[in-house]
Amino acid sequence: MLKQTQSQRLLQKLSPQQIQYIKLLELPTILLESRIKEEIEENPVLVLEEENTKNFVDEPILDDNENSSNKLEEEVANDLQNNQEISLEEYIHQPEEDYRSSPNYDEYENEDRYERPIVQVNSMYEDLINQLGMLELTELEYIIGKEIIGELDEDGYLRKQKSNETKEKVPIPIQSITDYLVCHYQIQVTDEMVESVLKKIQSLEPSGIGARDLRECLLIQLQRNPAFNKNRSIQVAHTIIKEYFDELTKKHYEKIINKLNISSEEMKEALNVIKHLNQKPGAQFDTKVLTIVPDFILTIDDDNQIHIKLNKGNAPMLKLDQNYLNMLEKYQQSNYNEAKETYQFVKTRVDSAKFFIDAIRQRSATLYKIMMTIAHKQRDFFLSDGDDAQLKPMILEDVANEIGMDISTVSRSVNSKYVECPFGIYELKFFFSSSITTDSGDEVSNKEVKKVLKEIIDNEDKSKPYSDEKLEKLMKDRGYDIARRTIAKYREQLGIPVARLRKEL
Repeated sequence: MLKQTQSQRLLQKLSPQQIQYIKLLELPTILLESRIKEEIEENPVLVLEEENTKNFVDEPILDDNENSSNKLEEEVANDLQNNQEISLEEYIHQPEEDYRSSPNYDEYENEDRYERPIVQVNSMYEDLINQLGMLELTELEYIIGKEIIGELDEDGYLRKQKSNETKEKVPIPIQSITDYLVCHYQIQVTDEMVESVLKKIQSLEPSGIGARDLRECLLIQLQRNPAFNKNRSIQVAHTIIKEYFDELTKKHYEKIINKLNISSEEMKEALNVIKHLNQKPGAQFDTKVLTIVPDFILTIDDDNQIHIKLNKGNAPMLKLDQNYLNMLEKYQQSNYNEAKETYQFVKTRVDSAKFFIDAIRQRSATLYKIMMTIAHKQRDFFLSDGDDAQLKPMILEDVANEIGMDISTVSRSVNSKYVECPFGIYELKFFFSSSITTDSGDEVSNKEVKKVLKEIIDNEDKSKPYSDEKLEKLMKDRGYDIARRTIAKYREQLGIPVARLRKEL
């Protein structure tokens, strides 16, 4: 016999509106426009207002005892957290307001519209398919070619991730492509046919595309060089990569010189050729890095007062369609039971539209408040024209405690967001760093430590580069008492190889 019991539990769950707000919060400005257009297409209640040329709102950062962003946060109604249904009367009779503006913002009257052109570039797949169509191929070869191109990774290599546990990539076997074509297209192909088509793909642009590993990628580029048969340095470079690739990656230059019986000068010339080869031929198709639209503009006036302007150029102005509101009011004043389904449909759409506008407004308020806090804490950095030594140690928790929000909210807010300063564009993550105590007892940002470490390595004798142990001693001489393993960690984060691989002839 089953024993039935009752129990009570408290569970914390996010409402659909809160989830929507979180997802909007994660979006950078450049992607927000697309998200809003999608919502307008799905919800007929949302409509665009006339274009507003004021695309930034700004507020000066006050002194240490004031925080003007609090005014904005208080002004934003937190309908999402309450998750309460808003009445029809509130929709119809409340004053029309725009989530892009706030009475507490001081707008620049003559602010020019901020737009950055986005270059339209074909994807790697589209470009290679177009080139494939220009080759003299049979219908079967074209099908094979499309499958091979579809298997290329973002760098243009025919390879895949070895496993979910590691980011290591390995070449895709020709046999795997052959088996896939047989199983999914029911066509009989051989490994030789696939290999033949792959060679034709490797003749496409950019040079090196379709290689299965770095060695093959570099060899393709050298072999396709018009001066291959005439230039001694290119021929030596080809031999080194083909026969002594392992020694090259380990920088065992003396061993290569002895085996090839060449001079040190010839080795240097060959290395210079190799240095200028493209290791990621597919990277040029990456449109994600073609443009950065800053989410904030930071300016400094003559009185050293910092102003923050929130970019709204990619956020169309939204409002509720009055026709739908009038329709609901009409149904409410009459017996709408006869059209209950229509009423419920419209009411649901109106609710969704209102919550979306509120989520956009709350997103703006949250981003602005976080940026104000960052600028306040890193004031010395901004006033010093971007001197890394002026960066204060600051972690996500510091900002979260300052503005009274959860760390995860701050983390989502700063992800993929940028601020444009008079001296450059910075990702908001740049301003966060842990602290290190110097010999004098001062706390400095680890970015300052990395900067000093990089300066030491940049100025080292490349014929005798410093080991991590030597770098540890040199850093201590400068007042930074950090362990060797920390030196190694910072060096790797800076993309600097170990001493053996930094050695030059």
